[in-house]
Amino acid sequence: MAFITFEGIEGSGKTTQMQLLRDWLQARGEQVLATREPGGTAIGDRIRAILLDPNHTEMAAETEILLYSAARAQIVRQIIRPHLEQGWIVLCDRFFDSTLAYQGYGRGLPLNILRDITAFATGGLVPDLTFYLDLPVEVGLRRKAQTPAEWTRFEAETLAFHRRVRKGYLELAAAEPRRWVVLDAGQPAELIQETIRQEVLARGVVQA
Repeated sequence: MAFITFEGIEGSGKTTQMQLLRDWLQARGEQVLATREPGGTAIGDRIRAILLDPNHTEMAAETEILLYSAARAQIVRQIIRPHLEQGWIVLCDRFFDSTLAYQGYGRGLPLNILRDITAFATGGLVPDLTFYLDLPVEVGLRRKAQTPAEWTRFEAETLAFHRRVRKGYLELAAAEPRRWVVLDAGQPAELIQETIRQEVLARGVVQA
């Protein structure tokens, strides 16, 4: 049983890395579930559509955090905790650290309030291991621009916003070095994945 999350700015490749890890774990015979935030449930997917819609430029930061937290509360209780309790490895593309980075550092909402809301939404669930894929925001946004269908309200934010988010992620990782692993997302995908697998083995998530 382990709860592993993947974090990163737009275009960092975290989704690809999570999927590669899922495939590797399944090939080893592990029971593994890969999901995402916001979403992962019928309720969460409907909230996701509202949150990411590029037309919703009027959305207040406070509305944003409460919608994210509602989707998070649902996925924790419906999907993540039940699978962890059954001994599965659960992988999640984003979790509450995204809220601290985007709505806290990015939007400027008070981190102490965000932590309180998050603790209520998750019931205190904290990932066992978090991989953060880091790269300059300009590079990430250029990557994301190559898939216009994935362009959301967040990609349309200013460079200054994305730089604050990246700075936030790095500060969060530095504050919890035992949980976080910072990866250079500018490396080839296969090298990043090899590092991820080594960390998973070193931490005893699966046997070598």
